[in-house]
Parts: sequence; C-alpha cells; structure tokens
Amino acid sequence: MDEIVEQGFERLQTLISEAKTEQERLSEEIIKQNAALLVRMTESVAPIAKEVGSEYLLKAKQDSKGDLYDQKYYDEKMIILGKSEDPVALRPDDPKKKVIQQFCVLSENGNLYELMFSNDGFVVDTYASALTPEDALEFYGYDIIYMLYSAMKEYLLAEEDVIAALDLTLGYIQKKNQT
Repeated sequence: MDEIVEQGFERLQTLISEAKTEQERLSEEIIKQNAALLVRMTESVAPIAKEVGSEYLLKAKQDSKGDLYDQKYYDEKMIILGKSEDPVALRPDDPKKKVIQQFCVLSENGNLYELMFSNDGFVVDTYASALTPEDALEFYGYDIIYMLYSAMKEYLLAEEDVIAALDLTLGYIQKKNQT
C-alpha cells in the first residue's frame, strides 16, 4: 500500500514539474509575442478613438493668469495608454525645451505616439514622436496592454473568448512580474 502511495506521489510531482515547465515555456512565448499582441490590440481599439478619444493640444499661448489662448490641436483624436513617471529631460525636436509630462497615446489612425508636453511660461506646446510597438512596451510596459484590454472589454470590441484569454494572460504576466 505504501508503495502505491509513494508511486502516486512521485507521479504527481512529475506532473507538477512538467506543468510548471510548460507554463514557463508558454509565458516566455507570450513575452516574445508582446509586440504582435500590441499591434492586434491597437488595430481593434483605434476605430473607437475617434468617438471616445480626446483632442490634445499642439500649441497655445499662456497669459499671466495661466489661461491658454490661440490654441491649436492635433488633427487626430487620441487615447492615453500610459504616462511616464520619469519623462525625458529635453525634447528631441528642440533640445532647449524641457519635457514636463510624457504620455503614450494611440491615435484614431492606429498609430502609437509618445506625446511630450513643454511649457516655457508663455508657450505651451507638444511634440508627438512615433513609437514602434517594441519601444512602446519597453518604455511604458504592460500598462499600455492593460489599457487596450480595458477598452476592448468596455466597448465589446472582441469576442468573449478573446477577452477571457487576454484576462488570463495579463493576470499571469502581472503576477509573474510581481514576484
């Protein structure tokens, strides 16, 4: 009887080890495919940006009270996907301008941008720098995938099985990154 219990226990340990190995392999494959996942998700969400996105300031002047006038906005509406906690110091288009805020946005045309805000006390303006999916993930992490997932879920842009799969994947990745 003890031999049967011992064999059963050994088999259970083998199955657990095999499952853990497979789980790690699949997790690594998911991480390798993050850019492809991001592209597919942006393609799904971009069409609603025209409806629910916001117009973002391109340039404006600021009076002594801090009120803006002569505002100009980007032609495309955008959805914010992430914010940099540590913005770059200076803008790449004009190294004299300090970056005060920096966001990852998705435009209604499906493009990812890094939107950098500057303010010299008189002119408030922004610079939109195109982002590749790989750079977006490197700079902003899984937050942008989570925001796209939230939009897909909220606006029912995917079938239920796709949402369920994304939910499981993101939950697994986030839990893995916390340990």
